[in-house]
Amino acid sequence: MAKFRYTGRNDLGEIQSGVVEAGNRDLAIKILQDNKIYVLSLESLEKKGFLDGLLQLFQRVKTKDLMIFTRQLSVLLSAKVQLVDSLKALYNQVTDPLLKDAIFDVFTDVEGGMYFSQALAKHPKVFSDFFVNMVRSAELSGRLEETLNYLADYLEKDNNLKTKLRNAMIYPAFIIVVFLAVMILVVTVVIPQLKGIFTESGSQLPFITRALMGVGDFLLNWGVAIIVFLIIAIFLFVRYIKTPEGKAFWQQLLLSLPIVGPIQKKVAISRFASSCGALLKGGLPIASSLEISGKIVSNVVYEEILTKTADAIRSGGTISDFLAQYPNYFSPMVIQMIAVGEVSGQVDELMQKVADFYSDEVDQTAANLAEIIQPVLIVILGVFIGVFVAAVLMPIYNLAQVF
Repeated sequence: MAKFRYTGRNDLGEIQSGVVEAGNRDLAIKILQDNKIYVLSLESLEKKGFLDGLLQLFQRVKTKDLMIFTRQLSVLLSAKVQLVDSLKALYNQVTDPLLKDAIFDVFTDVEGGMYFSQALAKHPKVFSDFFVNMVRSAELSGRLEETLNYLADYLEKDNNLKTKLRNAMIYPAFIIVVFLAVMILVVTVVIPQLKGIFTESGSQLPFITRALMGVGDFLLNWGVAIIVFLIIAIFLFVRYIKTPEGKAFWQQLLLSLPIVGPIQKKVAISRFASSCGALLKGGLPIASSLEISGKIVSNVVYEEILTKTADAIRSGGTISDFLAQYPNYFSPMVIQMIAVGEVSGQVDELMQKVADFYSDEVDQTAANLAEIIQPVLIVILGVFIGVFVAAVLMPIYNLAQVF
């Protein structure tokens, strides 16, 4: 039996706290409810091991799970089910442990009198600034159901975009890994077994064969040291890119690469335009919408530009004039569309048009990339396989000529 520390309110409205034993969190809540205690907080007293703490650092709520929760919450609210009752109903059917715990805390906070947006803001790992601010603006405008439905659409599009980009890279990554494994196997196992025969023949080995033998000897002698070095280098590199300086360097490098760069820019513009347009439509000021959109883009370079743009807006400038100073990151079409929106007073609608355009562009680019990479990889792998075959067969042919 696990122990849980609880804080709740009884029928008289008095706050109570204590410890309850139950098989799991759900049973603990049921026990307290059966005793007419409305739970405000529930914390496990079980000590977590090092492995549990390490796994918790990498634990994330899937975008798909969050999208389904948001969509279902919108449907329940549209059916005039109270917010607390809707959250309780969804709590009982959500399977993701991190999301489930967050929903529990949210509905207990809301039941205790807290605003929905304030309760969501206490869980930044689950609900982003964009999500919280959209809900906050919906609470002010009274359009919570509509806003939640939009958030579900946004999350679905974002999840589809990530999936398409990931799928476009799975095939080439798999082929490259398999090829490297085969190459290492050939130079460290196959060629060394033939080395003695070639040496005894006394014939002059081709340069390709001698080069691969040298690579094989190097890997056999220094393979362990190379693996240790790579592990340490990757560990240090990952730590570096998690720092503000390293993250900025890495993302700037990605934006400057030939193929990856244009895709990264299109994704950033699509997210910026979609989130900013939605926040403006929800009633948030332009400057605040720009700052929040910069965080949603998840790119330090664009976040810095959009933060400076928000400062320029507060000083009396316009979005289009300031973004025009960064032609490498915002195309003339984006700037022109925003300028038209500023003149017509329809920035939110034109932002959404920009988001739709670049979302389609990313989809098309990902599809084209998947089609182009396959034949290119086939040609490259064919060349390398030809080299390996030549390195093995040429000495065997020369050896046959001798005998």
